[in-house]
Amino acid sequence: MKKIPLLLMGCGGVGRQLLQHIVSCRSLHAKLGVRLRVVGVCDSKSLVVAPDVFTAELEDSLLLEVCKAKSSGASLDTLRNFGVCETFSSTDVIRKVTDIGGLLGRSTGLAFVDCSASSETVGVLSRVVDFGCCVVLANKKPLTSSMEDYDKLVAQHRRLRHESTVGAGLPVIASLNRIISSGDPVYRVIGSLSGTLGYVMTEVEDGKLFSQVVNAAKSLGYTEPDPRDDLGGMDVARKALILARLLGRRLNLESMKIESLYPAHMGPDVMPLDEFLKNGLPLLDKGIQERTEKASSNGNVLRYVCLIDDSRCEVGIQEVPKNSALGRLRGSDNVLEIYSRCYKEQPLVIQGAGAGNDTTAAGVLADILDIQDLFP
Repeated sequence: MKKIPLLLMGCGGVGRQLLQHIVSCRSLHAKLGVRLRVVGVCDSKSLVVAPDVFTAELEDSLLLEVCKAKSSGASLDTLRNFGVCETFSSTDVIRKVTDIGGLLGRSTGLAFVDCSASSETVGVLSRVVDFGCCVVLANKKPLTSSMEDYDKLVAQHRRLRHESTVGAGLPVIASLNRIISSGDPVYRVIGSLSGTLGYVMTEVEDGKLFSQVVNAAKSLGYTEPDPRDDLGGMDVARKALILARLLGRRLNLESMKIESLYPAHMGPDVMPLDEFLKNGLPLLDKGIQERTEKASSNGNVLRYVCLIDDSRCEVGIQEVPKNSALGRLRGSDNVLEIYSRCYKEQPLVIQGAGAGNDTTAAGVLADILDIQDLFP
């Protein structure tokens, strides 16, 4: 039985779902000859860890208790008397996590899994990479930090997996890597990589008002609590930057063109959420409607896309042909079209559910299993 030590950073929706997947897949993994040995779980403020990371692991009952505690908003500190474990808090967390990375990275190896949404993990990841740890990311921010941080993370590319940073469980990164490594030059990538904005644009296409669609999407739970977190385009921009860097572009977020679907004077720092939803959004209806009608007169539809080619890496609203994969998109699916020498006339199309904790966590779990050959 191959045992893979694992440390998880981030106990939000994706992190909790990952722990549940690990527990529920024990029998399946046993048939594959693999055991994922969870030695520690941490959030930004606390850490629960096995007493001896070389030989012990957190019991499955404790992992499920972690999920329960974090779902209710409790701290991991509350688990100090549950099962055999140790807890750390505050400034001790980063020190202890880094120590574990050093101990296991230099001996048995360690899968360091970042399911947080924090930019603060970049420093820890840079250090544990030096220890020989493998890194698996659902968190986009480490890969969209400075080029210096990025280069450090990808230097040992065999030890890095980050499929779930773009398209959740869809095989976007793996497909691009296969094309690139085959020597087939990719010259254009265009895609709808936000389930929220995909839903919004297809509903607007059906003649509904932009403000009504956004409010409906919020009530359905498709958007963040403040829909401006989706409408600003930054999440899509991070995904686009990850793809662009994968294709060899030396870019930073600051150099990208990012179209926000609301003006600066309606931003979260200026306009309260209630006022934005009630009075701000309706002011945007006319402009979106006019653009939708113009696209229709050209035989096209509007989609909020990322576009990467030889001269551009940008995100925003674009007209796309009605009969294209992007034009046929309905609802909250993600769609990516990849054009290369081999996929010149008909692009490679990747489509499916591109969001959701379950789908994202499944992609992370697949990434962890993909690096099993790097462990003794």
